[in-house]
Amino acid sequence: MQNNAVGFEVRKFYFSMSLTRTTVVGERSEVDAFSQTGENEGSEQSKGAREGVVNTKVVCRVCKNFYRDPKILPCLHTFCTECIRQLEPFSLSSVKEMSSQLSSNLGDQTSMTILCPECDSEVDLPPAGVDGLTTDHLALDEVFLETMLSENCELVCDLCNEGDAEKRCAVCNVNLCEFCCQAHRRQKKTSSHLVQHLQDLKAQGRLSRPVLCPLHPGEELRLFCDPCDLALCRECAVAGHRDHQCGYARDVVHRHGDRIRQLLRCVHPRLRQLEEALRTVERSQDALQARAEGVAREVERFCAEYVRAVEAHCQTLLGQVEAVRAQRRAQLHLQRAQLEQALADARTGVDFTERLLTCGTEVEILSAKGVVARRLATLAEDSRYPNLTFTVDDGNLSFLPQERAGEVGAYPVFGVIHAKTVDPSKCVIQGEGLQRGREGQRGEFMLVCRDSSGELMGKGGEAVLVSIVHKDKKDCVMESTVVDNGDGSYSVSYTPREPGPYSVWVCVKAQHVKGSPFVLVVRKKFRRHRGTFHCCSFCSSGGMKEARCGCGGSMPGGYHGCGHGHKGHPGKPHWSCCGSVLEGSECMGRGDTPGSPRSRLRTVEL
Repeated sequence: MQNNAVGFEVRKFYFSMSLTRTTVVGERSEVDAFSQTGENEGSEQSKGAREGVVNTKVVCRVCKNFYRDPKILPCLHTFCTECIRQLEPFSLSSVKEMSSQLSSNLGDQTSMTILCPECDSEVDLPPAGVDGLTTDHLALDEVFLETMLSENCELVCDLCNEGDAEKRCAVCNVNLCEFCCQAHRRQKKTSSHLVQHLQDLKAQGRLSRPVLCPLHPGEELRLFCDPCDLALCRECAVAGHRDHQCGYARDVVHRHGDRIRQLLRCVHPRLRQLEEALRTVERSQDALQARAEGVAREVERFCAEYVRAVEAHCQTLLGQVEAVRAQRRAQLHLQRAQLEQALADARTGVDFTERLLTCGTEVEILSAKGVVARRLATLAEDSRYPNLTFTVDDGNLSFLPQERAGEVGAYPVFGVIHAKTVDPSKCVIQGEGLQRGREGQRGEFMLVCRDSSGELMGKGGEAVLVSIVHKDKKDCVMESTVVDNGDGSYSVSYTPREPGPYSVWVCVKAQHVKGSPFVLVVRKKFRRHRGTFHCCSFCSSGGMKEARCGCGGSMPGGYHGCGHGHKGHPGKPHWSCCGSVLEGSECMGRGDTPGSPRSRLRTVEL
């Protein structure tokens, strides 16, 4: 009964408004286009009004133009309908829902998820798609107001579409020219409506427009259906919601508004927390920026000073290179002058002698033979040039970038100029493996290279040759390994396979070093004692007559081994295997094999 009563009241209201609809709403077909799209299609000025717009609430963030049919996404960001349609779907899922009109007809629809262009949130579109999203009427109001505030936009009358609009009816929400305004006031149904000047409304900065039904053009949404949670026009209420509990929007808005305000109060603490967190992050960003700028200045200052130190070191190195070049150039110039003079002297002697032998008579040759012979002998044995082979070693002038070169202005620098030349006569050989070696045991010695002044070279890379050959067996060559230590010293290791004397050659740049060649004596492999280091055989064997000793001593009474004070006893402790009195000595016995009767007699266990 309650639903029927409400439906009756709705129909009564619609009948009372029918006259107003025929006189006013029927004239608003041109206004409907703006209410739905946000632009007056008949006005070209509105299309150019967005140029120079300051109000960002009227511009879509995707197309950068005025909103056209703006829709609200679940994340409460607004975009044009076509802009949302053009977004690529983030995900698709097939869902089944009941048809709204035929409950027995099941239809397959696709639920689409998109990414919001503003916040990158995943938002689900309703099953109806983009058209099922809520229209943002506030954005349309902002667009309408921005259009009115535009200096280049001239509004036309919504009733006659001819005159310039000067006033607006607050009840009918239409723009009126002066003629239509007078007619509007003369009509009985609209004579009491509040009509205001557009200039006054522009100054207020807020305009309200009628929200029209998308299904019934020209009908304003004034009712609200609670079961469907939907705003309705009167024709929607009569056609599809006759039995639903419907009421005027102005009567039910407070109830839903209170719920929204309650939720809003719950969000405010969260908003304050986020704002405080954002301020904290901003302060941290400022602190980070300040710290980063300070560190950057320190780095720039450090690098500038370091660069100056490196440049100063560079100039020092270049000076050293120039000094070495000048010194070596002077030496080469002197050598060249000496060689040119020697060449001239030799050529003079050769030319004179050849001319004498070719053109001279026997008497002339015999007359000049004495002076010619003496000159030729002098040229052949000129003591000024004992070695006419002059070699220029370009490798002795080099740059070592990894070598530490001290500090310049408290900054460590690297790179030194190496200009030393190895002198084989100053190089020395040292180590334990020089004079003697042991068969099968690894031996080592070290070569230390020095320059002509006796200073260490300080770097490696020299051509070192080591040769070890048996003096008696020329085909017996011992392999050796040379390791460059990188500091001017070279480690040489070898492992003899045969005993005997070996000739060792150590050469640098094909020249023998000091002490080379030398003889290396390799002894046989060290033989360990197989017996017992004892005082005598009688004591160590416990009085056994069969026990023997390598010292060769014996005792009367049938004892084959030695005893204190008896014949052959060395008078001190000795080895039973060979008779040696040195406990750490090499065994000098005849090498009886372990387990033989003789060996068992000599190594009687106590």
